[in-house]
Amino acid sequence: MKTLNSIPTNKIQRASKLVTTGIKVGGNYMRYFGDKIIKVDGAKNKLNENNAKDIYDGLKELKGSALKVAQMLSMEKNLLPQAYVDQFGLSQFSVPPLSAALVKKTIRKYLGADPEVIFDTFSAQSENAASIGQVHRATKEGKKLAVKIQYPGVANSISSDLALIKPIALKMFNLKGKDTAKYFKEVEDKLMEETDYLQEFKNSEYVSKAASKINNLKFPNYYSKWTTSKTLTMDWMEGIHLSEYVAQKDEGQDIRNKLGQTLWDFYMFQIHGLRKVQADPHPGNFMVDEERNLIAIDFGCMKSIPKDFYHPYFELSKKENIDDIISFNQLLRELEILLPSDSEDEVIYFTELFQRMMNLFTLPFHESSFDFSNIKFWKGITNLSKDLAGDSKFRKMNGNRGSKHFIYINRTFFGLYHLLHDLKAEIQTEEFKKYL
Repeated sequence: MKTLNSIPTNKIQRASKLVTTGIKVGGNYMRYFGDKIIKVDGAKNKLNENNAKDIYDGLKELKGSALKVAQMLSMEKNLLPQAYVDQFGLSQFSVPPLSAALVKKTIRKYLGADPEVIFDTFSAQSENAASIGQVHRATKEGKKLAVKIQYPGVANSISSDLALIKPIALKMFNLKGKDTAKYFKEVEDKLMEETDYLQEFKNSEYVSKAASKINNLKFPNYYSKWTTSKTLTMDWMEGIHLSEYVAQKDEGQDIRNKLGQTLWDFYMFQIHGLRKVQADPHPGNFMVDEERNLIAIDFGCMKSIPKDFYHPYFELSKKENIDDIISFNQLLRELEILLPSDSEDEVIYFTELFQRMMNLFTLPFHESSFDFSNIKFWKGITNLSKDLAGDSKFRKMNGNRGSKHFIYINRTFFGLYHLLHDLKAEIQTEEFKKYL
């Protein structure tokens, strides 16, 4: 894979890259319309594949928050065509790494010396390159280490990247009006936190210590001596990424259930015990070792859950409150889903919509055991997504509703659901309570 000697860091350079990508996408549409006229089979699929590839190729050279948004969208398996899910999913593992010269320069800048001086051994070739940083193998005093290096200029480009992406997001999520700023501010704040490796170091030590009692769950040790705001050093953990595990030969339901139960218990423990959760549950953040333990390796994106959101959010998941229209409406107002300015039609529409959504998405909480390979459950999610995409009434109404906290909490649950679905795991939903 080619390496990068530099990354566009200023707004003009990054905007120019996106314009170039836009021209390629425009060309794809021209070819699509031509194919459509002569009735070429699979023209729409070909358009999606070409667009997804060209957009990803542009984003992967920008890195930073532009690529991070692609990574976030790759988890929206019911929102995007499969071609986009497949391409954007590469942002979790497969992007061009920094060149050896740029790696050495970055280490020297933040750790004060060349990597060969600081560590006993250091591999200039990265093992994993993702949206915000890349990971290198190293050794020191007999320890096998993973050294994460942040790409230059990532933090400085977040605001401008989001400004470029904002028009796409507004259209995709049907957001309108001045209040959209709170959602983009939430995303910007979280992305800024992810670029502070000193904060990630604190998150990692806090969560790994608190969750150490959970069965079959492992964490690396972290080393402050070789950690700065742009470098993070931890134990090198032996294992394979969760996505690689689910792609290999099936080892049986018991192993899948064991891993799935550990995932579920870990997330429920964070949410209900710590009121703070790792809000980026994609396969690149978890590994599986030879003993089939789950290893959690990334705590850059942590979301605190305030009490005034936690209470109504989980009250809304209770079956008795979904079925009680008075209680349900009150909770929708507490969560800013129903607004004081809503018309009677909007109140009726969004109440019925969220009743349908909550009856579906909260099914795992209504049973003591839940099978995440349940075809009916996933078909229901897919059909709901399709219905919303084709609902002209929904498009006319303002989708700009709900507390800003929904963005990362919902992302957490959807990501967790998809990981459990990939594992085809059946879990005991109340098991986590023994750790609280």
